[in-house]
Amino acid sequence: MTEVKLPLIAEGVDKANVSYWHHSAGEAVKEGEDLVELVTDKATFNLPAPATGTLKETLVSEGDEVKVGQILARIE
Repeated sequence: MTEVKLPLIAEGVDKANVSYWHHSAGEAVKEGEDLVELVTDKATFNLPAPATGTLKETLVSEGDEVKVGQILARIE
């Protein structure tokens, strides 16, 4: 099982808001493809899937604020 965590985005940026999930739980994902869109005060970016597999679960919802290091989803 691979945990998808919010990485350190930039110096001084320790949180982001989940804007859009590109995949739903139960769907297949490929390493490197867009998994979730995140928004900070300064930028909008897509976080890629860190592994190929099935998106087992999303632990945060669109609109949620997340912190660096927080687990967003699990890929099996």
